[in-house]
Amino acid sequence: MNKGVISAGLAYFAWGLFPLYFHQIGQVPALEVIMHRTLWSMVFVFGVLLVLQRWAWLPLVLKNPRLLAGFGVSALLLSCNWLIYVWAVQNGHVLDASLGYFINPLVNVTLGFIVLHERPRRLQWVAVGLAGAGVLWLGIQTGHMPWVALALALTFGFYGLMRKVASLGALEGLALETMLLTPIALVAMALLTLRGQGVLVQGPPSTAAWLLFAGPLTAIPLLLFAAGARRIPMSTLGLLQYISPSLQFLLGVWIFHEPLQPTRLVGFALIWAALAVYSAEGLWFNQRTRPKA
Repeated sequence: MNKGVISAGLAYFAWGLFPLYFHQIGQVPALEVIMHRTLWSMVFVFGVLLVLQRWAWLPLVLKNPRLLAGFGVSALLLSCNWLIYVWAVQNGHVLDASLGYFINPLVNVTLGFIVLHERPRRLQWVAVGLAGAGVLWLGIQTGHMPWVALALALTFGFYGLMRKVASLGALEGLALETMLLTPIALVAMALLTLRGQGVLVQGPPSTAAWLLFAGPLTAIPLLLFAAGARRIPMSTLGLLQYISPSLQFLLGVWIFHEPLQPTRLVGFALIWAALAVYSAEGLWFNQRTRPKA
């Protein structure tokens, strides 16, 4: 199997289980969680770089303002996505979060078409239309657009695009992103500590330990995702994307017991139908174009 498919698939599987982790630290404000994710991710990634002795890229990057600016934007997108997602899980919106990542393949296909000039096939456009209808239905039923879901889909869609076209590898790119975000996180954590607030001052040791675990838990799936995104088309990336929200949806309904009105289920059903069409078309196309032995 394609290494890019395996890498991205493992990343999405890990992300699908993230609500379990963020529910465990639900007493920590979302913004503080993001500070810790940023800091401990940087520590973990730079530890990996230290072991591998892969530092040759750093002086060249620091002399390239355009590259730094590009990764500054991707770091901002990533941190916004983190913040929205953690807030959603901690405030009983796991289903809305899962919807965001159901929508994300629409964003991937659209960005691939507009920016990378990828050409989705006819049935792929049918799948996009079905998923779009599902999103519209959910917006009509709730009386407003599903802003949490759309914000998650857009921030991660644009982040995936930037990582796909980035000139740095998965490990180096994540190291640069966390390096750019860490000064902000350190200043914010220092202010909390000086005020006698935050987990490091007031929280139990067990919660602090859970937050330390955020480093590898955050970095490893992102490394897998970035490695996969560079090897496979945006459309394939969009198909694999459904692993994560499917797991989140099941967790939201069965583990966290969030209400799911029958009318909302219609919207989800349209999106699942889009997945079925997209998957079947992809399998058929690969079978038809596979070289015969």
